[in-house]
Amino acid sequence: MLLIQLIINGVALGSAYALVALGFVLILNATSAVNFAQGDLVMVGGFAAVALASVLPVPGIVLLPLVVVVMAVFGLGFSLLAYFPLKSRPPVSVFISTIALGIVFQNGANAVFGPQPQAAPPLFTGGILKLGELILSRQSLAIIVVAAVLIAAQQILFTRTQFGRRLRATAQNRRMAQAIGIQVNWMIAATFGMAAALAGAAGLLLANQFFVSPTEGGDLIIKAYIAVTIGGWGSVPGAVVGAMLIALFEVILSAYISYPLATGLLYAALLAILFFRPQGLFGEVIQKRA
Repeated sequence: MLLIQLIINGVALGSAYALVALGFVLILNATSAVNFAQGDLVMVGGFAAVALASVLPVPGIVLLPLVVVVMAVFGLGFSLLAYFPLKSRPPVSVFISTIALGIVFQNGANAVFGPQPQAAPPLFTGGILKLGELILSRQSLAIIVVAAVLIAAQQILFTRTQFGRRLRATAQNRRMAQAIGIQVNWMIAATFGMAAALAGAAGLLLANQFFVSPTEGGDLIIKAYIAVTIGGWGSVPGAVVGAMLIALFEVILSAYISYPLATGLLYAALLAILFFRPQGLFGEVIQKRA
């Protein structure tokens, strides 16, 4: 029974991590740039949920659409500052600009909300669900369901809509997409908005059980980076699987061994994947013609 509870808690945490990693991959595919502020956008989303809850004392599931919309607009503004002014310059310029903006977000959150961790409201009424001897957290189950719906919605948008096809065309070949009349800059801006919206949703999901603080973004972006490396750069399914693996290491292994040892084993697994399959679990092998 304990193992089942740990697996469900691990999947819940992994579901939130998957939203972070998915936003990371979307921007990577669309711009070939690494957004190292993605973790800080999760933090901003968590504090947005805290701020909205102080005005609207309603369950988190009611706040979720508001947080997603607010963060989508925030992501558009982020692209105007971090990417578009520097898109013609070397990739390191965007890399540095995202780090700089992440630090601005951290200090801004610290100035407005203070350094203490804060909690957002649960998605639904808190409590536990008893199934015989099995005791489950309603919040964990709700996180899994909400994250699954968001990931499925993103996949449907990308694969079943004309807008999604334009987004994919922009990510695959920007020059060709522009040649056939696609507004490439609008598509890239929309990608930043979607990535920020996913980050904001993850912030709300994590901010109840795990709280939110101004400095947590750094830890989250490292986990997103690891998830993408494990799954394969640019692979959406790989990002989700990588995020799940990280959470299962953190939750299940740390319950049976110490957390530091579980973290060490996670990084050992990462090194093994880099050694034996450097393209990641779902990445394609790049072959070069002699």
